[in-house]
Amino acid sequence: MGGNNKGRRRRFGAVRKLPSGRFQARYTGPDDVERTAPETFASKTDADVWLARKEGEIHDQEWTDPDAGKVPFRSYAASWMTERTLRPKTAQLYEGLLRLHIMPTFGEKPLTEITSRHVRQWHTKLMESGPGASTVAKAYRLLRGILNTAVEDDLIKKNPCRIKNAGVERPEERPVLTVSEVFALADVVPRRFRALVLLATFGSMRWGELAALRRHNLDLTARTVKIEASVSEMRAGELVTGRPKSDAGARVVTLPEVIVGDLAWHLQRFSEPEHDGLVFVGEKGAQLRRSNFTKVWAKALKDAGLPQIHVHDLRHTGNTLAAMTGASLKELMARMGHSSTKAAMIYLHTSKDRDRVIADALGEIVKAGLKNESKDDRGDDPLADQPTVG
Repeated sequence: MGGNNKGRRRRFGAVRKLPSGRFQARYTGPDDVERTAPETFASKTDADVWLARKEGEIHDQEWTDPDAGKVPFRSYAASWMTERTLRPKTAQLYEGLLRLHIMPTFGEKPLTEITSRHVRQWHTKLMESGPGASTVAKAYRLLRGILNTAVEDDLIKKNPCRIKNAGVERPEERPVLTVSEVFALADVVPRRFRALVLLATFGSMRWGELAALRRHNLDLTARTVKIEASVSEMRAGELVTGRPKSDAGARVVTLPEVIVGDLAWHLQRFSEPEHDGLVFVGEKGAQLRRSNFTKVWAKALKDAGLPQIHVHDLRHTGNTLAAMTGASLKELMARMGHSSTKAAMIYLHTSKDRDRVIADALGEIVKAGLKNESKDDRGDDPLADQPTVG
């Protein structure tokens, strides 16, 4: 038996003993290229086990070209960027994250040499260097996304990005204005921006959506605003108009009656006159720029006696107020322009917390009412504690 096995040809691959006494394994891959194991083995059995694993990978169609993943991360990431249709603002964000936070560590490293340990060390260092938790989360998500594609392209077997919740952003809780504070702010901004403050709040609109808004998007009779475009201001100052942030961002929002008069007056006084003219323009008639609005906003906050909040907090306030009306999750998502339930759930939770406060206060009113009623009914009647018969 032993003699017959010794002369039998291997079914897959080949093993030979080297002058050093160690064993080398070779096999022909599905691409008809002969490959040698990256290391030698202490025994023939170890070499046979390695070959058996390779044969299994080929049979199960899990085999990857060991040379394909030797491409440097920098080159692969550049291709990854060009193969995607990204919004200008998103492309700018990704380029900055790659240049500042990812390439210094992984740029020259081949894909196959990026390990989970490397990713952990990079993540820890980034957290300690202080670009901000939100920036770190974005950088991690981008790295993970690029390497996920590398897995799909059969360049690496597994994604080394395995840090639990590392890509989850936990932004600080944003301030919510009262209705009185919103109108106080609208009262002190230059008149041409009063309607902008009200629409940002009660229409749950983003800055870019306000800057891109056209006359034909407003139907004051139906009290609706149709949001179908958004403006992004690039680092070089270029204004780029495109679709809203997501498909769900293209939406129609119904407005409260209380702001319709302000919008009508604004259209007559400040908007471009053409049917497709811009609703909001700067003092010199140019398209709105967030960078130019900064000083106007800071002065208005000071004049209204409000803290240093962001323009986006107006939308946050409007979303919070909408949640307090008892709107459903689906209704909030449609109004805010979100395709994910995650953001809308934040407002529902806020609403529930507020509802608990209201309920507790209501309970105190009920208790006080029952106590007063009890005193009034009892008076000086010595029989008040006795049950009523018949």
